[in-house]
Amino acid sequence: MVKRTGPTDINLRRLIRYLRKRSNEEGVRVWKDIAWRLERPRRQRAEVNISRINRYTKEGDTIIVPGSVIGAGKLEHRVIVAAWKFSEGARQKITEAGGEAITIEELLERNPKGSGVIIME
Repeated sequence: MVKRTGPTDINLRRLIRYLRKRSNEEGVRVWKDIAWRLERPRRQRAEVNISRINRYTKEGDTIIVPGSVIGAGKLEHRVIVAAWKFSEGARQKITEAGGEAITIEELLERNPKGSGVIIME
């Protein structure tokens, strides 16, 4: 049987440890859930298109994607999107719509309790 080793990217492993630590400190389970989702194999991690973000969100929402955001589609309203990775097209479309494309760490610093955050996979 093959032993599961988890992600090999050192930055991702550091982020997962940080999320678990902050989850325990703050007593908030959402960060532990995000860490668990980021720990999946790459082929099972979330890849979300801009069109899906546009379809399932409204003006001013805060979204977290435990994976990648891809630039397919069109964004018609302002949202804050936090993710592990962004394609250049996705980052550009989010900022053109008046939103923000930030890292998960930045979202954690802005909103340590994780209130009002929508997890999108």
